[in-house]
Amino acid sequence: MEKSSIVELPNEIVLRPRFQDHLDETASEILGRIEKAEENPIRVKRMDDHLFISFNDVERHFWSPQLQLEILDEEQGGCRVYGLYGPNPTLWTFFMFLHFGVATLFIILGIWAYSSASLGKPYGVLVGGMVAMLIIWFAFYAFGRAGRAKGKPQMQQLYQFYKGALKA
Repeated sequence: MEKSSIVELPNEIVLRPRFQDHLDETASEILGRIEKAEENPIRVKRMDDHLFISFNDVERHFWSPQLQLEILDEEQGGCRVYGLYGPNPTLWTFFMFLHFGVATLFIILGIWAYSSASLGKPYGVLVGGMVAMLIIWFAFYAFGRAGRAKGKPQMQQLYQFYKGALKA
């Protein structure tokens, strides 16, 4: 009935795992089945061809993941399911804001350090600031990895819900 192809990336850097499934049924049948399968503590929200599967407020913690499914019909029949695990969108946006802020400061400090060096002025503090930005960036990355590890049991629970809804 279904062909599952979990796309594994060759390294462990990925913070937002993805998967793909090919199903023999139409997208509307699959969307309806998963939407109706909502059970406590999992909730399902639908927006067109997208389903957002997450935990209710009681079960959700800071690192709780959500599963986003995009289900599209294929021309030769059946449908393709694209799954993406990620943190709460607000948390993800905040993390990206912090990453871009650190990158911007790094670039500004780099330009300032280069200008200072070209003018023969001291630039050691600026290079030290650049090193600090790198350390902060690695700390953010480690923090995100730790959060992903904490949310992994719930990721598996969301995947089991998805697979169970397909069989219903």
